[in-house]
Amino acid sequence: MKTKKVLISLTSTALLYVLLVSFAYPTNGRYETEQQKKWVAPASADKMVNPIKGDDAKAIASGKKLYKVMCFVCHGAKGKGDGMAGAGLTPKPTNLTTEAFQSQSDGAIFWKIAEGRAPMASYKNSIPEKKRWEIINYIRTLK
Repeated sequence: MKTKKVLISLTSTALLYVLLVSFAYPTNGRYETEQQKKWVAPASADKMVNPIKGDDAKAIASGKKLYKVMCFVCHGAKGKGDGMAGAGLTPKPTNLTTEAFQSQSDGAIFWKIAEGRAPMASYKNSIPEKKRWEIINYIRTLK
């Protein structure tokens, strides 16, 4: 029961953040121009190695649960960037199923989840490292 309350709270917080960011930034001008640039992680991120075996069913299941709480609202149920809260965002949430996204290293994806880029929040302090790796393992199943 406590876990469900925490998950509901996290989901509500994520949705509120997305809504606030979408209203706080203009859709024309410098913000939009900067955010339309390709998002590239630093080369050092590519050197990071996922410590969780990619085919670990338990880790993937855990990553899926967290994805449903933290990512689903913007990236959608199947990771296509078509989540309900993502509809009003600029830039639109990334389609996690594309070859371009899936060809990134786990380290690059980990870095992006940790650092964020408006309108995507930084999850460095709200999602523990192990859980971020589990999310990545789940995202890899969306191809």
